[in-house]
Amino acid sequence: MYSRTELALKYLKYYWCASNGRGHGIHSPFVYEFVTEVLNDKRPFYPYAAIEKIRIGMLRDQRRIGFEDYGKATRVKGEVKISDIAHRSLSGRKFGQLLFRMVNHYQPKHLIELGTSLGISGAYLAAADPATLLTTVEGSDSIARIAAENFSELRLQNIRQVTGDFEETLPPIIESSAPFDMVFIDGNHRKDPVLNYFHQFLNKRPPDAIFILHDIHWSREMEKAWQIIRDHPDVMLSVDIFAAGIIFFRDTFRVRQHFNIRF
Repeated sequence: MYSRTELALKYLKYYWCASNGRGHGIHSPFVYEFVTEVLNDKRPFYPYAAIEKIRIGMLRDQRRIGFEDYGKATRVKGEVKISDIAHRSLSGRKFGQLLFRMVNHYQPKHLIELGTSLGISGAYLAAADPATLLTTVEGSDSIARIAAENFSELRLQNIRQVTGDFEETLPPIIESSAPFDMVFIDGNHRKDPVLNYFHQFLNKRPPDAIFILHDIHWSREMEKAWQIIRDHPDVMLSVDIFAAGIIFFRDTFRVRQHFNIRF
């Protein structure tokens, strides 16, 4: 993982080289629409306040729970305060609301999230459209139970939770489920596992799938994984918003394009 100073320097470099985030100079009509109608949509959709209330509660929650972290080179067991988990692992408000808008705009019917954590990003994904089905996978049973409490408080009924090591749970999920229109990978920040997940989903993707990889600049490993994914021959359009890398699949794309866009 990069230090705070390294991340800050990387972001400054990214910021000055990226497009301004307003659509100026973007010649792809698809990406221009994404920037102007999704990325920069400032409307306060009705679920935002309820989800952010849950986030604030998690940031203040002093309960201690046991956990097992599968996102490391070796499994780590221990006990931790919920507030510490929230400060360390919850997606930011701005990014969570982008996930909501992407579901709202592109209307995927089958979503999957690798890395439920305390359920904030999953809540944004599921709240955008009650007709969608979100499958969310978490390695730690105790953390997944807290997420379930949050989903219940928000009255989200279109979520299927799966608990366990991704290496064991993901293959049967992909085998038994309809192809996932939207894939959000946020549960393991190591190059080889991320590439493994990407290829598993790639093998069963619908033509208009969207893949979202969180924290692509979190470490050298994650940057390398993003570069390999971005350069895959099936990937014709990718967008780097620094917080995440987004892959759009469409059969109509004929020219490979990669965009860095401020967010």
